[in-house]
Amino acid sequence: MLPHAPSFPAGIAYANLMINKLLSLNAWVLYLDQAKLPVLRRTVVELARLKGREDELNGHELSAVILHDPIMTVKVLRYLESHRSKHQTTDITTIDRAIMMIGTTPFFEHFSNQPLIEDALADYPLALEGMMQVMSRARHAALYALDWSVLRNDIDTDEVVIAALLRDMAEMLLWCFAPKPMMMINRLKRNEPGRRSMAVQCEVLGFALIELQLALASTWHLPKLLLALMDESHASKPRTRCVALAVALARHSAKGWFDAALPDDHAAISDLLRISPDETWERIRNTALKTARGWDWYGVPPAAGWLPMLQA
Repeated sequence: MLPHAPSFPAGIAYANLMINKLLSLNAWVLYLDQAKLPVLRRTVVELARLKGREDELNGHELSAVILHDPIMTVKVLRYLESHRSKHQTTDITTIDRAIMMIGTTPFFEHFSNQPLIEDALADYPLALEGMMQVMSRARHAALYALDWSVLRNDIDTDEVVIAALLRDMAEMLLWCFAPKPMMMINRLKRNEPGRRSMAVQCEVLGFALIELQLALASTWHLPKLLLALMDESHASKPRTRCVALAVALARHSAKGWFDAALPDDHAAISDLLRISPDETWERIRNTALKTARGWDWYGVPPAAGWLPMLQA
């Protein structure tokens, strides 16, 4: 059994030591289950601002802030699960409903003091940039999933949005707790662009990030529906495919619109939505532009920032 995760910055040094000793996937799950997860500085600032208006605040405003930060989102879901009533027979799968169950005053009381990602990675600027890129990518994926699930008349679009937002949670957490190995993975992928990401992850970590992702979701008792939506072994189901394609598009367009995988992404999205290629591209472009309005949350170039290159 691993000891309780130390606070930052010792937590990073301890996590790097774990990698050096090639500890198992299960050891990482135990470690991250105990760790104090950091959130964006912007999240803390925005929550403080909303707390000043607590008496007139509505749940939608609060959830809008939370959903900019995937780690804050998962912390809220974990808190709700750990305080689950014996009489609660259904899972809460959206942040709006979670806030209703928790209540705004208890929410602010519990989440008033949060460790910060920027402090945790102050000595690792390249890792901080990598972390922000993944968070920005997650936001893009969530808004792609929202647009497509609305078009598909999904009965609960928020579930698909959260599944897309949290799909790369394991990658975010390892950027926080194991920056050196994650920088190594990035370097190997840059030097060998033809290699599959999962192969590089297994070489460095001993497991693929999706394995850690699903193991954490299960350990944290996240709603089974969200777990299923994040698990691409269920990709034959339209909602899961919506999440998978949103995540793939966000990843492949993060550094430009010339990635070799993008034509296949566009064709698959067009097929899922049953719309023309031109309409598919128009929806993708509009969502990318909409997402770019919140680029300052993460401080990295949004996908829309690369769109002018298509006209060059």
